[in-house]
Amino acid sequence: MASIATSLYSQPLTSSRAAVLHQCQQLNPNRRSFPINFNTAKKATNLTVQHEPHPLKVLCGRGNRATAVTRDSWEKSVLKSDIPVLVEFYASWCGPCRMVHRVIDEIAAEYDGKLKCFVLNTDNDLQIAEDYEIKAVPVVLLLKNGEKRESVVGTMPKEFYIAAIERVMRS
Repeated sequence: MASIATSLYSQPLTSSRAAVLHQCQQLNPNRRSFPINFNTAKKATNLTVQHEPHPLKVLCGRGNRATAVTRDSWEKSVLKSDIPVLVEFYASWCGPCRMVHRVIDEIAAEYDGKLKCFVLNTDNDLQIAEDYEIKAVPVVLLLKNGEKRESVVGTMPKEFYIAAIERVMRS
């Protein structure tokens, strides 16, 4: 994004001023100028930001994301799957789980048709988590032919998940 900042007093744009301008742009993306008063050294400075619109890039379409699985759909979706299955056990209050979600969504897109990816909320389906001895979240299980083959505990780099997936697919 190209930004040009000018000031009535021709003062340089400081990082704190840049942060305020960035917030204004986030709150008002359709607006082209932002009159902002900064009280610095008893002087008010009006800044006007002009920028060119930039194209948005969609990183992941909704169709290739991990889908939610519950105890009602567990047997049909996971245990009776004809291809390997990845299940992320998470909780809505878990910060690290959100990071794992992003990785699992990327994997779901990359392995579309070769691997089914699901997420299971342990707060809602505690019995399934207990059946697989899930003591903490996030945990990613890999199953093949309805049997647990691999597990990755905690937040790991994408390569850890990929290596586990490849081992399961070769087995």
